[in-house]
Amino acid sequence: MKLEIVSPEAVLLQTDVNSVAVPGINGDFQMLENHAPIVSLLQKGNVKIYGDIQIEEQFQDKFSKGDDNGTWLAIKSGTIEMSNNKVIILVD
Repeated sequence: MKLEIVSPEAVLLQTDVNSVAVPGINGDFQMLENHAPIVSLLQKGNVKIYGDIQIEEQFQDKFSKGDDNGTWLAIKSGTIEMSNNKVIILVD
């Protein structure tokens, strides 16, 4: 599935991924390919990205390797939309 992560400053990531886990306001949840459409608010925590991804050099300092072999992005808050195998995450 496609993943796009957008901050107020730039598009941080556009890539294909296997799955994404996010800190929803009612608890963490994960999306896999063909997930039902969803829109949700996000709270402070880590967006956890799974798959073989390439991060542009200028944004690598925003991401870290998680203890679960995922790539993590710490966020303060945000919004997520999943539809037609495309995930768009707007982050602060």
